[in-house]
Amino acid sequence: MQGRHPLQTSDALGAAAVQVGPEALTLGVLMNKAQGLPHADAAAILKQGFHLQMSRSGICRAIQRVARKAEATWHALRDAARQSPLAHMDETGWKVEAQLRWLWVVVTEQITYCEILPGRGFDQAESILGAGYAGWLIHDGLQLYYKFLKAAHQSCAAHLIRRCRDLVEVSTLTAARFPAAVKEILEQGLCLRDRYLEQKITLHGLWTATGRLEAKLDRLLAKTYQDPGNRRLAKHLRHERPYLFTFLYCPGLVDATNNLAERVMRILVMIRKNWGGNRTENGARAQAVLTSVLCTARQQDKDAFQLLVDLLRSRQPKLLDLLPAVAESAPAAKARPGESSVLPKTPLPACADIPLLPGLRSSAENPSFFNSA
Repeated sequence: MQGRHPLQTSDALGAAAVQVGPEALTLGVLMNKAQGLPHADAAAILKQGFHLQMSRSGICRAIQRVARKAEATWHALRDAARQSPLAHMDETGWKVEAQLRWLWVVVTEQITYCEILPGRGFDQAESILGAGYAGWLIHDGLQLYYKFLKAAHQSCAAHLIRRCRDLVEVSTLTAARFPAAVKEILEQGLCLRDRYLEQKITLHGLWTATGRLEAKLDRLLAKTYQDPGNRRLAKHLRHERPYLFTFLYCPGLVDATNNLAERVMRILVMIRKNWGGNRTENGARAQAVLTSVLCTARQQDKDAFQLLVDLLRSRQPKLLDLLPAVAESAPAAKARPGESSVLPKTPLPACADIPLLPGLRSSAENPSFFNSA
């Protein structure tokens, strides 16, 4: 008869009976995926700090093992993103097998979902959120996002403010007047939002002041500019014009910036600088799975270390306790071919005095101002 302690992760005998435990394996995974340390550095810390002999390949296999166990949770996080009433989305370059890929990130109020895909087009974005996504979508203004025709859009104000500031620094005194004026209008919009949230102005007052800001911006965009930088900025703003002040028509519901997604990107950019990307497709998938799980755990203020230790100790597949609260009233997310949706249905939140959530009203009632249809 072979005994088994509840905390054992394997029943192996002989030479394989002596193993590195789940806590040490999890520590190695976190050093690589959360702190950005290369495999060799993680193995060196385990050896010098804990007298545990692990090779680089041992750390790599531990990462793959944890990622395989966490895949069910990863798929459920994607389903949760599809059902979320509001999502921030961003993408950045990523190397896999020394070839350019794109790391996509979707951040909602409760979860983060990452996936590494071969392109930077709508096909990739649609594979994550679904073409029929009908919530609020906050992004950096990349035109592919406007192909989500049922979504309501907010173009990141912080991106535009930085662009205007950079243009002012390199322009002549005369040419700098246009980007400086646009920057002032956007900053006034942010101040208006803050005043409303501090209850210093009413909702009617907010919308009245928003209309004045829009009129001021429209007068600027009606002009013709000779400076090439100003012409490019004006062309971009004319396209973004319907999506610049969504956050003022829905204060407290829609963010003005894409900072949530960019914070996740900062972590990934740091990791990319440390070891460049992934050498294999399996490594890229493990990167996406574990980044999603670790960022979601941090977002929900949960102990990622204990979550992964418990996952390693589990003999049966399990979903981590990272999924949003569930109810029975919303449509289920559509799973990819060959995959089943494991996330129960979730409702959209109430919108207080601003009943503007897209998808909750008929197309005849839904204001075209906010969507790109």
